[in-house]
Amino acid sequence: MTTELPDTQRAIQLTGPDTLELNRAKPVPQPGPHQILARVEVTGLCFSDLKLLKQFDGHVRKSAVTAVLDDTTLQSIPSYVPGPKPTVPGHETVVRVVAVGSAVETVTAGDRRLVQADYRWLKTAQSNAAFGYNFEGGLQEYVCFDERVILDPNGDSTLLPAPDDLPASAVALSEPWACVEDSYVARERCEPLAGGRSLAVDCRDFDPAQLNTIPDESLDDLVFRGANADLLERLFPKMAKHGVVNIVQRGERFGRTVETPVGRLHYGGVRISGTTGDDPADGYRRIPVTGEIRAGDKIDVVGAAGPMGTMHVIRNLCQGVAGVAVWGGDMSTERLAQLAKLADPLAAANQVQFHTYHAKDNPPQEPFNYIALMVPAPALVAAAVARAAPGAIINIFAGIPAHVTHPVDLDTYIDRNLYFIGTSGSTIEDMRIVLQKVTDRRLDTNLSVAAVSGLDGAVDGIRAVEHQAIPGKIIVYPACAGLPLTPLAQLATTYPAVGAELNNGAWTAAAEAALLAQFNPGTGA
Repeated sequence: MTTELPDTQRAIQLTGPDTLELNRAKPVPQPGPHQILARVEVTGLCFSDLKLLKQFDGHVRKSAVTAVLDDTTLQSIPSYVPGPKPTVPGHETVVRVVAVGSAVETVTAGDRRLVQADYRWLKTAQSNAAFGYNFEGGLQEYVCFDERVILDPNGDSTLLPAPDDLPASAVALSEPWACVEDSYVARERCEPLAGGRSLAVDCRDFDPAQLNTIPDESLDDLVFRGANADLLERLFPKMAKHGVVNIVQRGERFGRTVETPVGRLHYGGVRISGTTGDDPADGYRRIPVTGEIRAGDKIDVVGAAGPMGTMHVIRNLCQGVAGVAVWGGDMSTERLAQLAKLADPLAAANQVQFHTYHAKDNPPQEPFNYIALMVPAPALVAAAVARAAPGAIINIFAGIPAHVTHPVDLDTYIDRNLYFIGTSGSTIEDMRIVLQKVTDRRLDTNLSVAAVSGLDGAVDGIRAVEHQAIPGKIIVYPACAGLPLTPLAQLATTYPAVGAELNNGAWTAAAEAALLAQFNPGTGA
């Protein structure tokens, strides 16, 4: 099926490290037999966009696809842009299908879809393919998908049906909320991997020359007996994705901090457990089944007043887990005040204690049972170990680059039975769960919105994310040509008809409709 399409479009392109530009004449591709062309309704900006901005072709998801699809197929897809090729960022996206190729079976023109960005089955050298990375994303007027890319091995599509009666912003924000959800509900492996490659090392008699025979990223399980810090540091790179390091100290001590692959805890799913005793089974038994908060947990969200931190706070206030208390820390008094304005009513309604604190001026001294890190600073990982209560989970949510290591006190980590968890992206099922909550009006994702923009203001928006200048999500509407980056608080002055539709300062469906009408009069947009 075809429809009349423009030859060119406006798009934000990332052409190199820290190099963004608004291309006003990017070609609009005609869809091939397996391809889908869609008009972008809205795209949310994310801190992950900033990581891609800084790393560009060094980002693990910007590299070439190495599995499932052959190179000939990949090269036939106009939106496939691995390595140094310019890309279009943006992965929190809602689209409306406008044209499909002759072989497409899963969508038709007119369908509204929420994009699930993670193509986990399409592996790259160190991660997987993703929309907005090595496939062009949503910061453009039209985007091209390929059905051979978006269908997982079970035939499930990453283009999820989206209700027409919900505002595009609320639907799009299901994506970052799904990433938050995934970080809590993702299941952990609590036993050796059946059929996996494992290695048992005894520090007393292990010959370091054997290290040369073990390929990097090849071990699914490492049982490390003893406390030789130098040897463990050399073994960490041998762990495969989702590998488990089980440290069996048998009464010994490292006696110093250990250089630990903190970046791979998030991006590679590497896990560290252990026991002070001599039974490896104890180390596996201490691994929690999921990263979920537990009854009675004292929860600290570090970087709570940023966009993702706000979501973690809201999620934990409203999760319905008995007896929890939530703290939110940040470096900005203004952002903390905005967080409190949003979170205090939710805490009261759910009978949950909630406290904010300035991370520099008055950090809490008491230990926490759950620490969620929103700031990609390796030093904060080490600091979390020092102030965690026995049995605490440390959720490394902010993506520290995969290659980064940092000294960590693993003696304290094992003594206190602590556990690092880290996830990247979300699954299709996570997206379905969150989208259903939004559809049922059990979750108002629009509470996260702090500013709106057209493509003309999207570069400023990404820079605002970089400098933490706006305490909440920025939503980009490609149809609103000429709309600069505009915080919600300024709408009453700059666009009074839009500002009048806010609800106590919060973004609403009516405000979105008024904004689209302001910039597209007479179109019914």
